[in-house]
Amino acid sequence: MSVLPSRGAASGFRFPDRRPPARPSSPLPLLAADGTAAVLGGLALSGTQRHPLLLAVLVVASLLLRPPRPGRVPAVLDELPAVSGRIAVAWLALAAFVAAYTPQHVLSASTLLAGFALQTAASGAGRGAVHACRRAELLHRPQAALVVGPAATAQRVAAAVLRHPRDGVRPVGVVTDEPDGSGGLPVLTTGEEVQRALIQNGVREVLAVHPSVRAGRGPLLRALAESGCTVWEVDPDVPSFRTGDRLAGFSCRRLDLGTGRRGRTGKRVLDVVVSGTLLLLVSPWLLLCAAVLRMSDGPGVVFRQERIGKDGRPFTLLKFRTHRPVDAHESATRWSVANERQMPWFCRFLRRTSLDELLQLWNVLRGDMSLVGPRPERPYFVAKFGQTHPGYAARHRVRTGITGLAQVHGLRGDTSIEDRARFDNAYIDDWSLWQDVCIVLRTAAALVRPTGS
Repeated sequence: MSVLPSRGAASGFRFPDRRPPARPSSPLPLLAADGTAAVLGGLALSGTQRHPLLLAVLVVASLLLRPPRPGRVPAVLDELPAVSGRIAVAWLALAAFVAAYTPQHVLSASTLLAGFALQTAASGAGRGAVHACRRAELLHRPQAALVVGPAATAQRVAAAVLRHPRDGVRPVGVVTDEPDGSGGLPVLTTGEEVQRALIQNGVREVLAVHPSVRAGRGPLLRALAESGCTVWEVDPDVPSFRTGDRLAGFSCRRLDLGTGRRGRTGKRVLDVVVSGTLLLLVSPWLLLCAAVLRMSDGPGVVFRQERIGKDGRPFTLLKFRTHRPVDAHESATRWSVANERQMPWFCRFLRRTSLDELLQLWNVLRGDMSLVGPRPERPYFVAKFGQTHPGYAARHRVRTGITGLAQVHGLRGDTSIEDRARFDNAYIDDWSLWQDVCIVLRTAAALVRPTGS
């Protein structure tokens, strides 16, 4: 079996779940360092101000405002701006708390500056010690890694990473479709070889080293992530990632190949709340549309069609019937339905305003779809586009949606499928709940200038 599938292959990979236990870095050392630094910073308070409650407020504020957990082990100076900024906010919050509840003990500017400086120095020293211990551990026990990408590029990146053992990553193999015969690390081209490397070497890191790997090799990378590996996208030529980490001088960033459990829960809650509320609000409009369609175009106002959803599973999509295909074959295989220009006026209105899609709120409430995600397509076109457009199959790793990043960028109707796949995969890779909210708001704003679907 081929490890790297042909473009658009929809089938995924399944590697065994039984893996050597990972060595996750505990957040407790950094929490202890930040908490101790807050206590030491509290020494700047005078005797009357050094109340246990005020120290507790300072410690809690410092821990709540602690910098996000780093992807790789950073240098102290790299995270110093974020650390000092959060400490400054914690001290300002403490000053506001004191001024509000004990005005007679208001903190002076000199006390704030002294406490800020003392806590920043202590936090830098503590976090530096924690990072130094982690770097020493990684130097002596580096994480085994697989490098995925074109053979020559992958071998070049692997050699550079091996020359910098302080980064704590040790490549053990290159995964590629087409070996070029050059020397270097072992080349893995079959599923059995990748599985053997995962188990024998305890692989926990994956480096995707070519711009097309993320979209074109999605099934492999998702399977590796599901088996317990951390997947990093590495830019082998140009430092294009303004934010992110460095690995042997290369720009890299961690890929989230699908939202985590908490993210999925938040997304589902948003879907249920919004779709349920909208269904209640627009139910009179739905009844009116159904009545007008029944009078103007005859019976059968609801259009049902099989579409492909998450993980390639089919479901029945609902929408108002705005056209009547000649037969089932035309409905399933024709991109633009025949006689589309001869629709009744109300059907054309529904399509231009995309109001015919409102019934898909029921699909969202049922769990077939999401409010935001790649648009679902018919099985015939999924198979066709999957063979001709890189990354198209990778769109199906999440629930399909009523709207999406591609749609708010004007990619609707008869537009580039390749562009749609690129925007859809970018949405999935960079997913956040706030991004969903933004796309929903942009879609609502776009309804005032409808272009149809």
